[in-house]
Amino acid sequence: MDNVPISGLDELNNHLDDLIQDPNLAIIPKLFDDVELQLTDSNIPPLIPSLLPKLTQILQQYNDDPAVIVSLTIKLLRPISFTQVLQLASEDSLNQALTSPAPAAQLLGLTILHKAAKTPTDAAILSVMPSLVTSLLTAWLSSPKVEVGQKASKVLGDLLDIDCPRPPPPPPPAITTGTTPSHHELVLRRVPGKGELWKLIFHQPSTYNLLLDLISGRHPGTANNTSQLSLAQGRTLRILPRLAALNIDAIASSNILAPTPIHLTNGHLTDDDSDTEMNGATRNENAATNPPQQGEGLLQYAALRMVDKRDALMHLNLVDFFEAFVSLMRITEYSAVKEAIVKGLLRDAVPHDDMLRAALDTLPDRTVAEEADDLRAWLRVVMPPVAEVPLR
Repeated sequence: MDNVPISGLDELNNHLDDLIQDPNLAIIPKLFDDVELQLTDSNIPPLIPSLLPKLTQILQQYNDDPAVIVSLTIKLLRPISFTQVLQLASEDSLNQALTSPAPAAQLLGLTILHKAAKTPTDAAILSVMPSLVTSLLTAWLSSPKVEVGQKASKVLGDLLDIDCPRPPPPPPPAITTGTTPSHHELVLRRVPGKGELWKLIFHQPSTYNLLLDLISGRHPGTANNTSQLSLAQGRTLRILPRLAALNIDAIASSNILAPTPIHLTNGHLTDDDSDTEMNGATRNENAATNPPQQGEGLLQYAALRMVDKRDALMHLNLVDFFEAFVSLMRITEYSAVKEAIVKGLLRDAVPHDDMLRAALDTLPDRTVAEEADDLRAWLRVVMPPVAEVPLR
């Protein structure tokens, strides 16, 4: 079967040569589709030396939608490792893909970066290419395309998993119940990672500040664009429970002071009108959202400062985050530090948010029966008493 010829391969090769000579030439999608449909794990490797360099060159100079080129390229890249890709494509060309206005090109760049999540060594190689990491963060949070945001979330989560310097958790029990994702299901690494990507993203000021600017509306990709800012904040809230399960200490503290959120600097929230009704939420509910404090990390910024709860949809996203976060923290390995972080977060958030308190109070009733009692007991440990108001 390996020797069966690929129908249309010669015609595609000739078409690629023509496209290299004239980038304005119209693509013939059928030639790409016919060859791609015949590709298998066994017949791809011999084609890589002849097809991949041509496809890479065309992508660098093609100005129209490259979706059909990208689809074939991704298929050819499937058996190639991250280090092998770096021998075929330069860092600049990968950046060009990640920053392209074409979603297909961004997806190609993300697919290549995802290969670095196979081994801790590959992830460490990526960490010495900070421009690719910043392009990843920017594509993740500034792309309006759902498929780009979802792919980037998966890539970033898997990279930080494989790079996490903590040992992987012990094997899970033979039988698990419940609908809450198991911590073990989220863990890819079999050995501790090198932690270089964690340092680059959360301890390098230029990279961390880029992340903060994107989710606070100070970056051109989200500034003056309420819809995109909401997308960026929602994507951040969805990945944080997984990052907390991997390495909660790293996202709960920082020596880089976050910026004051835009919605606290535009005159909307003031102490003297804190009880004014607005869009179904009171100013008092938003009073918990005060300027960032020294030492806080991305976790506190996103959960306590980032969201303007007068936006009803974002308020619901925030509640969903807390439900996922609290549920996942219950099933991760216990530590006094973890418990203190969870309790501190809820102490600051719950007393000022009746919707959040109601959601967490009823969360055990909305989970499977086998998990309800353990979740209820965990909430009794970490939830603040009804009368408790945090000191300021």
